[in-house]
Amino acid sequence: MEHVKEFWHTLLHAFRNLLPIVLVVAVFQAFVLQQAPDGMWSIAMGLGIVVLGVALFLQGLEMGVFPIGKNLSNSFARRGSLPLMLIFGFCMGFSTVIAEPALIAVAEQAQTISEGRISATVLRVIVALSVGTVVAIGIMRTVFGHPLHWYMIGGYILVVLITFFAPEEIVGLAYDSGGVTTNIVTVPLIAALGIGLASSIRGRNALTDGFGLVALAVMVPMITVQLYGILVYSFGEADPGAVANGAAMAEEFTEDEVVANGGHWVLAMLGDLLLMVRDVLPIILVIVVFQYMVLRRRIAHLPKVLTGFVMVVVGLYAFVVGLKLGLFPIGSSMAEQLIGLDGYLFVYLFAFCIGFATTMAEPALIAVGNQAQEAANGRLRGSVIRMLVALGVGIGITIGVHRIITGDSIHHYIMAGYVLVILLTALSPRYIVALAFDLGGVTTSEVTVPLVTALGIGLATHIEGRDVLIDGFGLIAFASIFPIVTVMLYAIAIELYAKFRGQSS
Repeated sequence: MEHVKEFWHTLLHAFRNLLPIVLVVAVFQAFVLQQAPDGMWSIAMGLGIVVLGVALFLQGLEMGVFPIGKNLSNSFARRGSLPLMLIFGFCMGFSTVIAEPALIAVAEQAQTISEGRISATVLRVIVALSVGTVVAIGIMRTVFGHPLHWYMIGGYILVVLITFFAPEEIVGLAYDSGGVTTNIVTVPLIAALGIGLASSIRGRNALTDGFGLVALAVMVPMITVQLYGILVYSFGEADPGAVANGAAMAEEFTEDEVVANGGHWVLAMLGDLLLMVRDVLPIILVIVVFQYMVLRRRIAHLPKVLTGFVMVVVGLYAFVVGLKLGLFPIGSSMAEQLIGLDGYLFVYLFAFCIGFATTMAEPALIAVGNQAQEAANGRLRGSVIRMLVALGVGIGITIGVHRIITGDSIHHYIMAGYVLVILLTALSPRYIVALAFDLGGVTTSEVTVPLVTALGIGLATHIEGRDVLIDGFGLIAFASIFPIVTVMLYAIAIELYAKFRGQSS
């Protein structure tokens, strides 16, 4: 009975996360477009499946993955073996990202649109390897007490340099891949590992040393995916079969098709479920190997943990199905309808509202904001952090939409954005740097990413002269850059105001 109550609360939690999107879309449909979207019942069913899938996924994480992950992190921190911690950090980073739902969605879209040049599987493995490496580097930084701002300044200088040479087809996708690595699976485990490690080492500060792992997990995939793009577009060839497969995967399911296809649909569903098992299997293997072969301890409450993993797999499957039925069609449909209006004012307004509303309801942001408020000892307030980040996301997505509308090169926007970030990193007070970069990584939720991706692809599809691969991706990158800017600017302003008050008194 207790688990049923917990699941009900998780279901309501997932519904609240989706509600801002539904409200924004409903307001625009009712008062701006004044028409119902095509396939409304199919979209509504898809949204319901997304809510159910997210609820099952989150409940499964709470029952199975998170307790074991946190116990393993604490055990290795107490042991104090650096090689063991580095290996564990790498494995946890890799296994959680390879199963990330938003990354799966973006990778499949990229494979279809790139005509097979970009492999969805290779893209996911590259991103997962990057994050695994980054978590290991972040652990080493915390142990040795290195200042994060040198890592971030050096890293983003490298990002900007590679962006200058990268083919334009890969730039938006590379930045989006960095933005989707830190989500419902990754953030809680990585954040817990960093903060727990900083708290257990004498002389480390939870705010300056505990945060930062998420920021590094966002940055490094941007480098590796762009390098992959340079290789692919120099030597790779298109694969028409990948386009057909991608189109089939993106095909919408309707109730009539389900009935007509009968057993074939059931077999397809079982096949997709097995693929989800394959995606989650790395997490299970990492936990089993470290729990039984390294720590040599049995897993407590094994039936509960196994039930949790089953819920993760089923929830992940439902989430992906719901995307194809609900969120992808909404983003594409709204883009087409808004472009049909006179001028682009409502396109900009919709982009800002979606970014702001969904970020304010983002659970990972709420959690990180509360942790930051505790660690900052009154210098920061969680509600102010959420408002600043939501404002940054709204501004970022609006600027990204403007780039698609005008057809400007994403190179110039991204490079200018990160030059600004590097400059602000050098000027900001040290206590805010790690937190600001982490906040840039938790702005895009499992619900927001597919909708924003579909919005960008929809705009690029329906605006004449735009290339879907070059112009369609990149909105998530803008949603990650500008929260860093708004949070750092706030911290700099607070510092300047405090100095002004000190001088005037």
